[in-house]
Amino acid sequence: MAGRLFGLGVGPGDPELITLKALRHLREAPVVAYFAARSRKGNALTTVEGHLPPSKALLPLIYPVTTEKLPAPFCYETAMRDFYDDSARAVAAELEAGRDVAVICEGDPLFFGSFMYLHDRLAERYATEVVPGVCSMLACAAVAGTPLVYRNQTLTVLSGVLPAEDLRRQLAGAEAAVVMKLGTNFAKVRGVIAELGLLDRARYVERATMAEQRTLPLDGIDPATVPYFAMILVPGPRWEA
Repeated sequence: MAGRLFGLGVGPGDPELITLKALRHLREAPVVAYFAARSRKGNALTTVEGHLPPSKALLPLIYPVTTEKLPAPFCYETAMRDFYDDSARAVAAELEAGRDVAVICEGDPLFFGSFMYLHDRLAERYATEVVPGVCSMLACAAVAGTPLVYRNQTLTVLSGVLPAEDLRRQLAGAEAAVVMKLGTNFAKVRGVIAELGLLDRARYVERATMAEQRTLPLDGIDPATVPYFAMILVPGPRWEA
């Protein structure tokens, strides 16, 4: 009998922000798979390693590229598609051997989570369960101490990788917004927010709930110091009851 596939959201970084259900599956699964960059453990594994016995079998899924820029003819889309194909085959080999596999994912597995690409490839072939996790934008709101949306307001979630004109169009019509995936995109995103007169409402948070978390005004940040795990919140106008 084939093993079962679990996609476990382990939260934004604080080891105490994993759900009881995810923790149970994490401890019970014979194999724990995790995504990471080369020569790194990855944030998901770092978050849960205190919950794992030394004997736990680990299956690393190492990204071929993360945020670095590589010269042509290298194609990021092709490289990542091949990587997820290879990762799905590695996980499927464990499942075919009858072993359950828990794939751990920062935040929530189906909200910008790498697990979703395994889910697309494997969920129709194997029994699969997804355990939701505390996603990073909610962790950032908690750390910043700001509500995101009131009453009937609409929240827009954007990637900082988008071109400036796309960000400008989306943010101009947004009641409340979250801009993720900052890193080298920070200066561009801050410039758009300043153009739209939203600096007073915007909040910057990096590495929310982790030991090195920071919250700062946007105009006091050196773009060279902004990590990928940072985001900008533009909360909806406060509702005065």
